[in-house]
Amino acid sequence: MRSDVMKKGLERAPHRSLFKALGMVEEELNRPMIGVVNSFNEIVPGHIHLKDIAEAVKAGVRLAGGTPVEFPAIAVCDGIAMGHPGMKYSLASRELIADSIEAMAMAHPFDGLVLIPNCDKVVPGMLMAAARLNIPAIVVSGGPMMPGRHGDKNVSLTNMFEAVGAVHTGRMSSEELAVMEDNACPGCGSCSGMFTANSMNCLTEVLGMALPGNGTIPAVSAARRRLAKMAGMRAVYLVKEDLKPLDILTEENFRNGLVVDLALGCSTNTVLHLPAIAHEAGIEIDLDIINELSQITPHLCKLNPAGDHYIDDLYVAGGIQAVMKELSGKSLINLNIKTVSGLTVGELLEQAKTADRKVIRSLQEPYSPIGGLAILRGNLAPDGAVVKRAAVAPEMMKHSGPARVFDGEESAIEAIMGGQIKPGDVVVIRCEGPKGGPGMREMLGPTSVLAGMGLDKEVALLTDGRFSGASRGASIGHISPEAAEGGLIAVLQDGDIVEIDIPNFRLEVKLEQAEIDRRMSAWQPPQPKVTRGYLGRYAKLVSSAGKGAVLK
Repeated sequence: MRSDVMKKGLERAPHRSLFKALGMVEEELNRPMIGVVNSFNEIVPGHIHLKDIAEAVKAGVRLAGGTPVEFPAIAVCDGIAMGHPGMKYSLASRELIADSIEAMAMAHPFDGLVLIPNCDKVVPGMLMAAARLNIPAIVVSGGPMMPGRHGDKNVSLTNMFEAVGAVHTGRMSSEELAVMEDNACPGCGSCSGMFTANSMNCLTEVLGMALPGNGTIPAVSAARRRLAKMAGMRAVYLVKEDLKPLDILTEENFRNGLVVDLALGCSTNTVLHLPAIAHEAGIEIDLDIINELSQITPHLCKLNPAGDHYIDDLYVAGGIQAVMKELSGKSLINLNIKTVSGLTVGELLEQAKTADRKVIRSLQEPYSPIGGLAILRGNLAPDGAVVKRAAVAPEMMKHSGPARVFDGEESAIEAIMGGQIKPGDVVVIRCEGPKGGPGMREMLGPTSVLAGMGLDKEVALLTDGRFSGASRGASIGHISPEAAEGGLIAVLQDGDIVEIDIPNFRLEVKLEQAEIDRRMSAWQPPQPKVTRGYLGRYAKLVSSAGKGAVLK
């Protein structure tokens, strides 16, 4: 076993004495040692219950004859970090998570790992570590939050952000906002729509690195605890079977992931995270494959914020396995890929079935014959930009309007709240990219305020930053190259006409090349906003959004 290097033989007597200082007995030292990576903390609602999940995992490890050893990972709550400088650390935390797991698993060579994430950057960070280390590993997340209730409607965090704009314009009273505030997020779990956290937890299941149900079983359910026990058991069996992440995370499997991503209408942040995970597996994902797959992948689920269904509805309807089985009817899913369950994708799907056609549409009656994400290119984004097409109103699929340019999120929100943005405008928020932000802040504030003001069907928003999975509307992010690296977005001016053509994957500004050259010749790179600490180092090392914002 891999752990023998730290516990077997005469030379390891000092090491064994330290294990015995932990209270371990010989029987525990002789078993496979499974690292249990727990991202519990007391500030992230999606993680507040992970002690409970970790205890179930450890029980499962022991049931299968292994010895669990728990250690922590950090986690940032994007909702709490939203709209202030703390959001600069959200995406950047992904690399810290991967690096810290690598450090722990190499310094203490565990035989296998159980990874317990739940929110946003934690899921991809842990998957990146699994691919990098390539020791037997399995993921079990904390599960999604149940939707809240306001009046006779289900609500989620996105409704809270949009309510801010509604109150500002008089469409909602402060008293109603206070009632919604108390009920929108009813308890533990990752926020209840198809936001980034749930997108990544669902895709972890698709990628075969988690057991069926990982993406959709509610956080409060006993089924989630049973799943955690089974994940702990499987971790021990994975060690015995010598089944490793790179046996599972193949190029064909990432294709499966992208197909389901498009069918679900996942968060645009998956376009950052899947390439980053693939990068650790030695695989390059060309963003253009998203448009190629989108043309043949039907959009089968319309989940909040794009629609009225929530993750718990998807669970009851059959979950991710049912979506995959539906897609396999069009030969869009590779069925021969291994999974941490010990079965192939095809063997797992034999048991899958759809229980509610309102939640999971059939191939014959999809919401759209094409997928939920689109990569846009043009003179404004030669290296790509991304939009959650599934959450864009039909009237905004093609749009042309004057740019309203802002150097940072705060000034844009001030202008929106101040009534300075008019129907037809294209709000441009720059200097928020991976390097320029630094950290590529999510922009749920501007998008939700526009939606709450009723402008999401009339105003587009472009940024070299990114959007929350809770954002909806013509919100186009990840514009690459970013302003800090001399992308054309750096020299846009108020009044420049921006043309958006999502069906044809185009994003252009109507400027003559001579004018572009004149502006670029006068452009000077901005001074770094942060030069010290982790964020300063991150800004120096991070690659573009088009490459997954991985560190060089």
